[in-house]
Amino acid sequence: MKLQKYPFEYDHSRPFMEQASDWIADVFYDILPNCGFEVRDEQIFMAFQLEKAFIDKGIIFAEAGVGTGKTLAYLLYAVCFARYSGKPAVIACADEALIEQLMKEDGDLAKLAKHLDFTIDARMSKSKDQYLCLEKLDHARFESDDEDFSDRLFDIYDSLPEFVRKPETMQSFQPYGDRRNYPDLTDAQWREIGWDVFQDCFVCNRRHRCGQTLSRDYYRKASDIIICSHDFYMQHVWTYDARKREGQLPLLPEHSSVVFDEGHLLEAAAQKALTFKLNHGHFEELLTRLLQGEIREQLAEAIERGIESSERLFEQLNRCAEHTTGSERLTIQWDHQAQKALNAFCTDVDQIEEQLVFESGMYTIDTYQLKIVEEQLDTIQQAISQFRQPIAPISWLTKDTSGLSLVIMPRKVKEVLNTYVFNGTMPIIFSSATLAIQKEFGHLAKQLGIERYLSFSVDSPYQYEEQMKAEADLLSEQADVSLKAAAVLEHIMEYNGRTLVLFSSKEQLSDFISAMKGLNIQEGLPFLVEGEQEISSLIKQFQTVETSVLCAVSLWEGLDIPGPALSQVIMWDLPFPPHDPVFNAMRADAADAFAEVDLPYMQLRVRQGAGRLIRTSTDNGKIVVMAQASQADFLQEHVFPLIPVPVILLKK
Repeated sequence: MKLQKYPFEYDHSRPFMEQASDWIADVFYDILPNCGFEVRDEQIFMAFQLEKAFIDKGIIFAEAGVGTGKTLAYLLYAVCFARYSGKPAVIACADEALIEQLMKEDGDLAKLAKHLDFTIDARMSKSKDQYLCLEKLDHARFESDDEDFSDRLFDIYDSLPEFVRKPETMQSFQPYGDRRNYPDLTDAQWREIGWDVFQDCFVCNRRHRCGQTLSRDYYRKASDIIICSHDFYMQHVWTYDARKREGQLPLLPEHSSVVFDEGHLLEAAAQKALTFKLNHGHFEELLTRLLQGEIREQLAEAIERGIESSERLFEQLNRCAEHTTGSERLTIQWDHQAQKALNAFCTDVDQIEEQLVFESGMYTIDTYQLKIVEEQLDTIQQAISQFRQPIAPISWLTKDTSGLSLVIMPRKVKEVLNTYVFNGTMPIIFSSATLAIQKEFGHLAKQLGIERYLSFSVDSPYQYEEQMKAEADLLSEQADVSLKAAAVLEHIMEYNGRTLVLFSSKEQLSDFISAMKGLNIQEGLPFLVEGEQEISSLIKQFQTVETSVLCAVSLWEGLDIPGPALSQVIMWDLPFPPHDPVFNAMRADAADAFAEVDLPYMQLRVRQGAGRLIRTSTDNGKIVVMAQASQADFLQEHVFPLIPVPVILLKK
């Protein structure tokens, strides 16, 4: 189907954006109201503010309260500008669940297509870890000790398209392997078969039949909009030069504009994308490839020394690892022995690279394999060389099915962002209901290294005083997890389910679920727990089963469930950031760590959590903040002003 170029008659004698703005004004004042939509002054104000950013091709912080219809506003400008420039717009969402919500059948894109009679070509580009890895699936289905899980994996394999299982020609694009296609798998089970950072796709002989690869080829052809996550966009930015050097296409095509939905979360995505993971098992596998052919003795000895020094390094790191409450990042207490092991590893990698230079002239190693190893060793060197700088990088350890991994992240994330993301001439929109602290955007701009920007803030049109109640449930200092869980259960039973319970960490969520097992929970009150199924499937069940309870760590922002299914939001605790290596580094760089790091983070999370409750003008419900009695004064000063209605104190 051929797309209409513009949704209005374009007069070449007049500026394009002026005509686009006139049409968008007609949409909000006439077209949508005639279709039953409410005219919202806040939405129209936002639309004309966005016009400035598209004309200037600059950055704008667009803070618009819940119910202002901000998504429709930025979509209209993004699509028009994409058609004009001949390049798609990118909508980067905070996570995969938000992508699904934007693309759902009754979502904003579908509404525009229906009511404006305007076909929009929008396609999803998901992160690699959202796709099935064929190599890991083959390994897991034969190696798993869990018979039921093994049977499920064979069912998954049998359900794959025939061109994957048999050497047949693929006649047409057939998407497969998306995480959402396997909602019954827990997150832990998915990690057994999903792509991870240690999968070497370059040497995989099935990469051209891979669901991830096929999906990438498909979304590249989008003419209007590509929807991805913040993580994916940052991966595109950081790998752009390297992929072009390797003769590969960048993850995203050239685009006309970027919208960062829930833009206050971009810094975390940038940090994640900039990290490098080093794992002993992966490093050993990488080097042993070179031992398969005929190589010089000097190289073979250098490889053996490198593998041995890697093993010693991870033995020392494991000894120095310390758990951090509320975080999956393990703190490294670097001592002399650990530092010595790291230095030895660096030296041995240097020697391997030197030997590879000589070996490449001998032509005894497959050229493609040699190039892959050299590229990866160069990446390892770039990462570990940061420890030789006067200011060491931020580093921590993680443990998963691949074992212990060292994670390295440079400290100057905002400088890199400024160079590679914010230094161009392209409209960049930060959209969220919570970008500012008391209407000021300086905190976010400083985090991201943005010096010049436009900004505006509009409040929600909803009548919160009539629609919302708020309580702070203050428990004594002696109250343990069981008592706190019992108090939460009372609130849940008051609303007969219909509750979203938000946690700051997976650890808190796990403690709550364990405590709930010892309590008397009425029948017909199902608890849906993040991690036990694919997240968009859980959200759909929560919306469908009205008496259910959704317990989550990652749904403080973006969750949009109107109606009685979500009538209560409970915050298990004040959502302060953990004292892990990343946040500790931010604290170390701040003049006042609490005022510049901890407090703004907590306040934005509280505002986001409270924003999950009222999603339409007819919604009603209650916000509950669980806290300790000793925090009463702090709540009065720093938390209650964030909630748009008076908060009732409950003391137990």
